[in-house]
Amino acid sequence: MDSNLPVRSPLLRLPLMIAPFFLWGTAMVAMKGVIPNTAPFFLATMRLLPAGVIVLVAAIAMRCSFQVTARGWLWIGLFALVDGALFQGFLAQGLVRTGAGLGSVMIDSQPLAVALLARWLFHEQVGPLGWLGLGVGLLGISLLGLPDEWLISVFQGHFTLTEIPADGLALLRLLFDQGEWLMLMAALSMAVGTVLIRYVAKHADPVVATGWHMILGGLPLAMLSAVNETQPWANIGLSGWGAIAYATILGSALAYGIFFYLASEGNLTSLSALTFLTPVFALLFGNLFLGEVLSPIQTGGVALTIVSIYLINQREVLTTALTRQFRADQVSTVDSKPDSLT
Repeated sequence: MDSNLPVRSPLLRLPLMIAPFFLWGTAMVAMKGVIPNTAPFFLATMRLLPAGVIVLVAAIAMRCSFQVTARGWLWIGLFALVDGALFQGFLAQGLVRTGAGLGSVMIDSQPLAVALLARWLFHEQVGPLGWLGLGVGLLGISLLGLPDEWLISVFQGHFTLTEIPADGLALLRLLFDQGEWLMLMAALSMAVGTVLIRYVAKHADPVVATGWHMILGGLPLAMLSAVNETQPWANIGLSGWGAIAYATILGSALAYGIFFYLASEGNLTSLSALTFLTPVFALLFGNLFLGEVLSPIQTGGVALTIVSIYLINQREVLTTALTRQFRADQVSTVDSKPDSLT
């Protein structure tokens, strides 16, 4: 597809690259604010189906090609299932059990999975700093996802295996009831979706594919809402519909259209790692508008996760800077040595 987006200029490309993460972070706060008055599957449906229609209308205005190969529809179907239905379903259910800021941090751990998948599938280089970032990120996610009581017991040296439910199903229920693990599943779904767009883009225009995947992914969520939720729209007020409109139009249609367009042609690891901005926005606006406060352990997990994503995103720049500094130190050391006597 010939680019119809003005992303060739660095001055225009940078705001476009940042925009999805600002919109996702603030949309998370908007969804958390309205979810007490509605139901999760309905909210997920409203975020996907109308946004898909908007993206397709925008694709028509941009004169994108709507030709899709038979194999392309299979890829779009898989894309819709993973990044549409599963991601938005886990996200909406997770928001019921956790805060917008903390949930955003969990979801935006997905660059860790994207880095591994991109290394395996596309041979994108991770490097020593990237692997360090992955390790720090796993530690940060552990601080966020595991119960504080378990972690405090470990730090105090009082932790025993008896504190973990012996029944595997009971353990899963305990973890998923917290909401953080639902957000982690949402992160993994989005990570796989970010990788899938590379395959989808070989058979369809990425903007068009994004629109179709939202519509197709929203259908199973709509069916789940119809079966399990009774009149989820009844208690939504004017401000609630405004929050849904924001999450749908800006947080989905615009944000995903830009993100997957860029993901189809750029470095997946670096682009995805810009999501360290999303929890910053979500935490800031969650504190301002929802009064959300993290525990000290969760705050440490947030800090480690953001540091890890920064290391992954800036690994090439940092490696170059460290290499230059090392070489400069080597030259300085050689120059400072006295001339040998002959």
